[in-house]
Amino acid sequence: MAHRADQRLDGGGVRHVVWDWNGTLFDDHVAVVAAINDALALLSLRPIDSNMYRTHYTRPVERFYEQVAGRPIAPGEWRTLDEAYHDSYHAWVERLELAPDAWAALAAAEAAGLTQSLLSMWRHQDLVALVERLGIGRFFLRVDGLRVPGGGGKTEHLVAHLAALEVDPSATLLVGDTLDDLAAAQAVGARCVLYDGGSHHRHALEATGVPVADTLTAALAAAKQL
Repeated sequence: MAHRADQRLDGGGVRHVVWDWNGTLFDDHVAVVAAINDALALLSLRPIDSNMYRTHYTRPVERFYEQVAGRPIAPGEWRTLDEAYHDSYHAWVERLELAPDAWAALAAAEAAGLTQSLLSMWRHQDLVALVERLGIGRFFLRVDGLRVPGGGGKTEHLVAHLAALEVDPSATLLVGDTLDDLAAAQAVGARCVLYDGGSHHRHALEATGVPVADTLTAALAAAKQL
């Protein structure tokens, strides 16, 4: 795949796009809430709905579970929740699809001469296999998922991701759906557009002051506001 790194996204100086996966390129909100409820059930905790998920979702993920449980989560309970969540989520994967305009957005970025990569907090081995099965691996210079158990923030992973790519953070746009995506982008000096993919209420995204988009193609276009 040929890249024209000298071109800019709408004159904004962006040369590289880092895409988030869960809730951004991959439309998995229903599966995420279902898997959380399966995990909570193991600890006899009450289930949540999409509204409650959007209200309380945060990183580190242990803090999210503490908020919905209304009590501290012990280390052993966290391990149980984490394993149960991933087991349940994995069972959903075959039924899930890319976001409606994911292909169009990836193709648009490529046509604009931008390099692209994928950074997710989902398990790396599962992520790579799914990206290849969905046929979009050709768009990315690098695909990184979580290689060790975790549930913390994205910042350190974004630092390592950009370092491996040898990409200038100031010329990078991160497109994600969470406040943690924004925090990671701001920490490294990258730009960010938030996609309303279901992890937070729209008003929480808009309160950050960065552009918020309803589609992934609109997220690329919104970069010019930065």
